[in-house]
This record gives sequence, C-alpha cells and structure tokens, in this order.
Amino acid sequence: MEGINLSRVTRTYIFGNEEFNALTQVDLQIASGEFVAITGPSGSGKSTLANIIGGLDKPTSGTVTVNGQDLSKLKDAALSAYRNKTIGFVFQSFNLKADSTALENVMLPLIFAGMSRKKRKARATECLERVGMSDRMSHLPNQLSGGQRQRVAVARALANKPSVILADEPTGNLDSARGAEVIEMLIDLNRDGITLLVITHDKDVARHARRRIEVRDGLVHEKGE
Repeated sequence: MEGINLSRVTRTYIFGNEEFNALTQVDLQIASGEFVAITGPSGSGKSTLANIIGGLDKPTSGTVTVNGQDLSKLKDAALSAYRNKTIGFVFQSFNLKADSTALENVMLPLIFAGMSRKKRKARATECLERVGMSDRMSHLPNQLSGGQRQRVAVARALANKPSVILADEPTGNLDSARGAEVIEMLIDLNRDGITLLVITHDKDVARHARRRIEVRDGLVHEKGE
C-alpha cells in the first residue's frame, strides 16, 4: 500500500522508575502526494511522530508502514537505506558539513547510495539548480546566508529522489521573507508528487498545508482543511 500508515503506535520512554508516553495509540494515514503540517506545543510528541515516520526512532508498540514497507521488520542496513532513499530530511539547523562545499554536501547521500562520482556530481548539480543555487555550488556553508544554506539542505534532501520530504521547523532559523521562499520551494516539490510533511510552530507555515494535524499530549487531532 502506498502512503504512510500508522496503526496503534505508542512510543514510551523510561526515566528512572517512571514511564512517559510521547505517543499513545496513534492511528494515522497520509496518502502519497499529500502536504501535511504537523503542529503542537513543545513536548507534545510531534517530533517523536516525525522521527518514527522517518525511521530515526522506533515505536514501542504498533506498526508503521511507508509505501508498503513495515519499518518494524527492517534490519539496520535496510532501515538506513530507507532513510537514505525514501525520506528527504530538512532540519531547522540545516545540518550541513561545515568543511564541505554546497556541491559536496548535496553529493553526500549519493555516496551512501553507491552512485559513481560522475553521476553524483551531475545529480547534485541538478538539485542545486532546482533550488536556485547553481552559482553557489563551490561555497562553504559559512559563506552562505541562512536562506541559502536551507536551499542547499533542500537540494540535499532531493538528491536520492525521495517519495517523502520530512521538514522539521524548516523556517525556524530564517526571517519571514527567506522562510516564505523555502516554503514556496517545498510546495513546488509537493506539486511534483512528493509527499511533504512539515513540523512547525508557525501558524502561517501551517496554513499553506492542505491538511493539518495537531499533536497534543501524545495524541493526534485532525484540524480539518
């Protein structure tokens, strides 16, 4: 089955002698190609939800299926391949390698995918052109503005042609103008059929989504159209 399906997902953390449910019995279906905003206060469980969908964390119970893959059944190597090829990650803090150029940063996930250097360079160049950074390919991150660094991060997320982009507070470190540019870029990618999940505190960002989900106290609430 295509899309993202969570069934009775619970994630429990243990602190000393106490247990805390970051997520409790969550059922959620996200169709391929949807643009969904995931909102909620700090500590609500929204980042845990995103990490579980992204294969960065595993539920204590329940099942997570993405495009027919049951993540709980994937061994470590297969889970790494899933993160590398199915999910494109965009983070608030950009997560770029400081000693690598924009081109080298975008090439990085392609190295893990086993692509030849010639093909890596061509694909990374194509991705940087897509986000309007073809004239900054040889620049290091500290030579780029915040908005430019996030564009490079988006290009890196696109490198392996993912079916899902998971953006965690992608505008959090940007001013409103640069943030709006990044959101428009992500919306454009969604129009091409990529499933877009944006975790955000920003109501203006959330309003762009065709569907909004609020996570509060480990429970998921549909916010409507």
